Amino acid sequence: MRANRTTIWTSVLLGTTMLSSMAFAQEPADNMVGEIIVTAQKRDENLQDVPVSLQALGGEKLDELQVSDFGDFVKFLPSVSTASAAPGFGSVYMRGVASGGDGNHSGSLPSVGVYLDEQPITTIQGALDIHVYDIQRVEALAGPQGTLYGASSQAGTIRIITNKPDTSGFSGAFDVEANTVSGGDQGYSAEGYVNIPFSDRAAVRLVGWYVHDAGYIDNVLTPRFYPTWGGTITNAQYAEENYNDVDTIGARAALKVDLNEDWSITPSIMGQSQKSNGNFSFNPDTGDLQIARYRPESADDRWYQAALTVEGKLGGLDLLYAGSYLKRDVDSESDYSDYSFFYDTLFGYGAYWVDDLGNPIDPTQYIKAKDGYTKESHEIRVASPSEHRLRFVAGLFYQNQTHDIEQRYIIDGLASSISVTGWEDTIWLTKQLREDTETAAFGEISFDITPALTVTGGVRAFKTENGLKGFFGFSAGYSSNGEAACFAPPVTSGAPCTNLIKVTEEEDFTHRLNITWKIDDDRMVYGTWSTGFRPGGINRRGTLPPYQSDFLTNYELGWKTMWAGGSLRWNGAVYFEQWEDFQFSILGANGLTEIKNAAQAEIWGIESDIVWRPTSNLTLSGGAAYTEAELTENYCGFTDLNGNPVTQCVAPLAPSGTALPVTPKLKGNLTARYDFQLADMDGHVQGSWVAQSGAWTDLRLSERAIIGKQEAWTTFDFNVGLKRDDWRMELFAINLFDERASLYRYAQCAEAVCGGAVYSVPNQPRTIGVRVGKSF
Repeated sequence: MRANRTTIWTSVLLGTTMLSSMAFAQEPADNMVGEIIVTAQKRDENLQDVPVSLQALGGEKLDELQVSDFGDFVKFLPSVSTASAAPGFGSVYMRGVASGGDGNHSGSLPSVGVYLDEQPITTIQGALDIHVYDIQRVEALAGPQGTLYGASSQAGTIRIITNKPDTSGFSGAFDVEANTVSGGDQGYSAEGYVNIPFSDRAAVRLVGWYVHDAGYIDNVLTPRFYPTWGGTITNAQYAEENYNDVDTIGARAALKVDLNEDWSITPSIMGQSQKSNGNFSFNPDTGDLQIARYRPESADDRWYQAALTVEGKLGGLDLLYAGSYLKRDVDSESDYSDYSFFYDTLFGYGAYWVDDLGNPIDPTQYIKAKDGYTKESHEIRVASPSEHRLRFVAGLFYQNQTHDIEQRYIIDGLASSISVTGWEDTIWLTKQLREDTETAAFGEISFDITPALTVTGGVRAFKTENGLKGFFGFSAGYSSNGEAACFAPPVTSGAPCTNLIKVTEEEDFTHRLNITWKIDDDRMVYGTWSTGFRPGGINRRGTLPPYQSDFLTNYELGWKTMWAGGSLRWNGAVYFEQWEDFQFSILGANGLTEIKNAAQAEIWGIESDIVWRPTSNLTLSGGAAYTEAELTENYCGFTDLNGNPVTQCVAPLAPSGTALPVTPKLKGNLTARYDFQLADMDGHVQGSWVAQSGAWTDLRLSERAIIGKQEAWTTFDFNVGLKRDDWRMELFAINLFDERASLYRYAQCAEAVCGGAVYSVPNQPRTIGVRVGKSF
């Protein structure tokens, strides 16, 4: 098996080179690889002219790959990794910049920024799970993008670019789908858009979708005995097959008005409601795709974003304003019975909980949460004409985001004397308000030393502020950690009092220096030295010092090339990165998130993508990334009084040389598509192979021993379709061979306690379906 894997991965990594050498024998023909226009550098440019490690998936490619959500396109981006336990709650990483810490609320800001058009949509908890339909392209910019994109673009940026209203004519489409999941239920969807021009200067574009994702995880009947409490609980009322179904409904509307030849405005609004049931992981000890849960689990995720873009010319400059307001509300409930059970088994936890009469009660815990997010952003920038020898982009940016946190840890029937004041049956309450603000000024200047040689320099000066206030903890009748520590009346709605008010702020800058050599019209190489940052912040446990910013320094050499008369595009980059004092989150005492700066790490790797059209009917495309990420100093697990990481200790939790978690060393994909004619119809057949090597989920060696390693996995997708005039039909199979990939592994509470029940988040089992659509 190891030999086979080595052969496979050698083929992937060398595939670009082999395809390139084969391309030299090809004669120019009508099989040119299409040009892709991107806006990664805040101006319209050909992908091949942008000296950034950038992979772009156009709208047609997204349709061909059956992409409908964030996870679908991420698997085709080799430099991107994710850790997600449920829809809408994922963390995104690029180039191995991942510590593998707990992703609880009020944690570190994301290290990868996600944008919808010109507006950031990365909330404090993570990126929105946007349904992908009528999308022009997805751009993935690897490496620090802090000069033009700011705080949450430390390791990279993902941009989702929508199709805009078009004044040239009326158009529309709809698509419907039905599918069935192996061992699960049936799913279906309906999507559509319409573009309506009002005149040659105004048009509106309306998009809507409804998706039902079938469940495939079984909550199986399993009794559980608490040895200290002395009782047995059962999940009979919650046991159900295929109980993790999801319903998503959403819409997008955009209006474009050309005020004159130079100025246009585009207001837009997009909203989505996603309701999910059950749990999206399974316990291998219980059974394949099976789990035992003893309390309800669900999430209701609702959000909308209103945005305005104004574009125009001011003298000889292009001017753009982009502003947005995002509001997101998530109501969720989740089982926390592992915490109850293992604490009862190991520490006699069941003896603590009684009702108002002093009788022992079922100690099983569950969580009810309400999370409210807002995000407001404004950016104004100017750009000189791109054809000038000396050109620039400069602008100002402001962003404010809040997270209103409410989490109740509940034990039914709990005595009022040990419940948090005003919150029945609540053993622990979090009622906090977090606020993060960033202001920045940025600019980049490019100068053509010669027609073939260009140097670019950029800087972003920023100021950030993070504040956290409110209440967290137990009742005064149970513990000194909570109401007993309060020092002021409540400052957050519903809190019994206030035991935390802290603010931290900082100022700094990031930079980017690039030199680009245009060898000829088809080939370019570049070198980049850039930095990215992630702000520090306040710990939920107020007795801990604030965690500090971490910085990433990137050294990169890349290439953008076309070969064989334009029938082959081969791009790639090699890089070396230094990650200083990176932030690491853990579940500390009482299951409370603690964030500390950990240590230093180094990352180096290579990433490459290719598109080759040997004939006008056959298209081969793929990408691969190899990443080596490891500590260069010990992680000891504690800091000094100023929050600086201590790296000299007798028994480090992760010694120098330990591989960073989450990101696999190898990740790759290959897609082959053949187009053909069948009578008066256009047909195609396509296969896509995606694979990655194994990865750890945690940095600490002790937790690795408990949680285990995510094994390497390989999946294969297949589809065949026909198109006649405006009608199209496609049959598809996703995960055709029903491989079980481990996307994430975790325990419900601190691993040393809850490690007896380890859960794995799988990919969706084999899904076979049919899709029918019409354009008009």
